[in-house]
Amino acid sequence: MGGVTSPAAAAGHDGRDPGLQPERTRLAWRRTTLASTVVAVLAGKAGVAGGASGGVLAAGVVCCVGWAGMLWLAHRRIRGLAGGGEPERLSLRYAAGVVVCVLLTVGGGAGVVLG
Repeated sequence: MGGVTSPAAAAGHDGRDPGLQPERTRLAWRRTTLASTVVAVLAGKAGVAGGASGGVLAAGVVCCVGWAGMLWLAHRRIRGLAGGGEPERLSLRYAAGVVVCVLLTVGGGAGVVLG
């Protein structure tokens, strides 16, 4: 007694479109970049509204450095995904760079708001 077989499985396909994964990954990188931009803009707005002391200015610079690094890394990754075919795996060094940029952006933004 055989099980029910889907037409895609019977034809030798698993029903997945290999082009969708890179597209979802590109969209995720764009969302991360957008979130980083929002943090930097809100930190800048809070810094301007709260006055520009030395600590607030330093935190703003840290936030902007993290934001610029995130933009650069995301753009590089999105460009790498656009090459077609199987994208290369995200290296540990690259992932660590993204984590550092996110922490700089968030930490600098928090420093501006709390400073």
